Amino acid sequence: MPMYEYKCQDCGLVFEARQKFSDASLTECVACGGSVAKLISRTGFALKGGGWYDQGYSEKKAACATASKAEGCAGCPKAVNG
Repeated sequence: MPMYEYKCQDCGLVFEARQKFSDASLTECVACGGSVAKLISRTGFALKGGGWYDQGYSEKKAACATASKAEGCAGCPKAVNG
């Protein structure tokens, strides 16, 4: 379930709430009962390490040396972005 951040319009408290996508947004502050607004916050998603980037996205790679120009290299992962 995603984590959402809210900020109280009255007391300024910023708090988090774990909610389903289908749940309605919160309307009351957990501390003072004032009205709250949902914040747009940064995600926790990060791509770390080599992985996908080193396997075809870091630079244009030459096509496979084993394939002839006539047949191409359709099944070769090195030629996807080549």
